[in-house]
Amino acid sequence: MTENFPVRRPSGCPFDPAQEYAAFRRTEAPAKVSTPAGVDAYVISRYDDVRTLLRDSRLSSRLAPSDHVVPDADLDREVESGSILQVDGAAHKRLRRMLATEFAVKRMEAMRPRIAEMIESRIDAMLASGGPVDLVQEFALPIPSLVICELLGVPYADRDEFQERSALLVRVDGWTEEIGRASDELNQYIVGLVLAKQAHREDDLLSRLITRGEELGTPLSLEELVTVGVTLLIAGHETTANMIALSTLALLANPAQLDALRADPSLAPAAVEELLRYLSVVHFGLFRYVTDDLPVGPLTIDAGGYLIAALSSANRDESVFPDPDRLDLERNAAAHVAFGFGPHQCIGQQLARVELQEVFTRLFARIPTLRLAVPFEEIDYRDNTLVYGVTALPVTWDESLPTAI
Repeated sequence: MTENFPVRRPSGCPFDPAQEYAAFRRTEAPAKVSTPAGVDAYVISRYDDVRTLLRDSRLSSRLAPSDHVVPDADLDREVESGSILQVDGAAHKRLRRMLATEFAVKRMEAMRPRIAEMIESRIDAMLASGGPVDLVQEFALPIPSLVICELLGVPYADRDEFQERSALLVRVDGWTEEIGRASDELNQYIVGLVLAKQAHREDDLLSRLITRGEELGTPLSLEELVTVGVTLLIAGHETTANMIALSTLALLANPAQLDALRADPSLAPAAVEELLRYLSVVHFGLFRYVTDDLPVGPLTIDAGGYLIAALSSANRDESVFPDPDRLDLERNAAAHVAFGFGPHQCIGQQLARVELQEVFTRLFARIPTLRLAVPFEEIDYRDNTLVYGVTALPVTWDESLPTAI
């Protein structure tokens, strides 16, 4: 029987994945679903199956990760050269190898003091405003935007150029002229940036990619550099911004867990892994094309078929994470698949970890009385975008606060 692919979280449970996944995990064969894209696909919902299949070479990533929830998506369009999210095989390995150094653990750790400085500055600005404030606009969005701008060599003064366009490009309710225009404008902006860096190298990721390609004898083309730049610019701030705001809301909604973090900020690294598992903001999963007959449990998915790796379901698999619907900051959740798995696992995951760890080491230590400024029930959610989150998060606090940590 074919069901509709679940695209909504349960009413009244904004942190939980679609309730259909629990039923999907109880069946040996993957569920067959009808997708908004107009094709049927098989949902891989169990943790072990998701990890196994995401590293199987018979699955192609040539489809955009959430194409299945875009009405009438063009599933036959040509993959852009330089799309690290969609190219496969040798082309993907080449791009991944070029970028790996930029996102290595050592380099990300070297950025930690600068990231901490940015966070402290934004907290200072919030406190100076006197509150209440929208945590999304005043903190969650500026932090990763500042970080990715500095990493890529994008002037932060141009943030409005990409934030507004990025917000349109991560929507999943269908292609419009407005979205097409935003895509063209963002591409043109990055074209200008890349051309400037080709003429004058600086100490930033794009400049280093240009130089590295030349040194290796395999220079990246303008198209490749632009596609990489657009991808990193969007992914580098959208996912982390939503994680910061949604995680803050989840902690405020779980006061016992928040109290534990306030009492012991050293819990932050474990807390970040658990929040990544619990929230799974890449909430529609990963869409894959089957290039060769693929056995999955008791059935075989024929070549030419489609598969959805449900990350949020895998992260709530009872066989791996006991009592999975409970937020537990002391849980060992490091094996989650919030960043995907296999060759296309998120290359920027270490940067995201550093940002989130520093946020949750500092935010509640600096503002221990941080709380919602509106009833929990009035919060609106971004459930029609590639990355789940809140549209706004009004917060306030008491005036007498520590000045620094």
